Amino acid sequence: MSTAPRLPLQYLAAFRAVARLQNVRAAAEQLHLTHSAVSQQIRALESQLGFALFERVGRGIRLNAAGSALQAGVERAWAELDLGLRAASAADGSAMRSLNITCTPSFAQRWLMPRLSGWRAAHPDISLKLFTLQRVIDLESEGFHLALRQGTGPWPGLVNEVLMESRQIVVAAPALAQQLEGASLQTLADQALLGDAEQWTQWFAQAGLACSIFPAASFNDGGLLVQAAEQGMGVALARELLCADALLDGRLQRLPGPALEDASQRRYHIVYPPAFREEPALHMLCDWLHAEMAESARRLKGLV
Repeated sequence: MSTAPRLPLQYLAAFRAVARLQNVRAAAEQLHLTHSAVSQQIRALESQLGFALFERVGRGIRLNAAGSALQAGVERAWAELDLGLRAASAADGSAMRSLNITCTPSFAQRWLMPRLSGWRAAHPDISLKLFTLQRVIDLESEGFHLALRQGTGPWPGLVNEVLMESRQIVVAAPALAQQLEGASLQTLADQALLGDAEQWTQWFAQAGLACSIFPAASFNDGGLLVQAAEQGMGVALARELLCADALLDGRLQRLPGPALEDASQRRYHIVYPPAFREEPALHMLCDWLHAEMAESARRLKGLV
């Protein structure tokens, strides 16, 4: 009677990453290994098992039937291991003391970072490891406990909590704002405008002026946009939340006019894998984020 091949555990992390990403290079980056190291581990795994797990398609790869069957078993085993580690932690009386979180650079720079000293003072025993990324990632496969995201949501397979809705408003440095006090919409349109041309056109139409806008500068990061406005480069159409601290301490002033309601991007969310739902440290972080955001909203409302 034939026996099943012995499972080579040392190669399973590489297999799992390649199977999930369907890309050896991306898997190597996630595992912090070289492309050749991951390729060698996959070849060694297939050699030890005695059959192929992937089909080579052009320059890419994809799981074959055997690979798909193995992936399903590996994912179940990974989930069981994770539950076992959590049970061991609970039995030992220890708890999660470090949280890996990710958000966009603009959110980190303009809102989160100025408040982290408050988190540290309230929770000195829980460290945060913050990674800023523009792309949406798979939290579980890349080792993150929580993400702060912007958009409509929800994100399948994740617990989703709405953190805040944030409109886009027109802001400028105080000196420029004073020069434009009482100015017409056409005068404003003739200024050095900062931000997205289409959004500016929508804002002027909403305010009552039909015109085509050609901004003096645009940015792929909202934090840079707000910083340019602070430095007097021009008038910005920017996310209210990212302007919050600058508005409160006088580095920026809001100009008269409507707020631009862009439904696809106005919400900020907390998202995390369901496996972490009962983690006390994660609950503390979520509660702290909600409380800090509520305070920001309260103080911004006081400016109106």
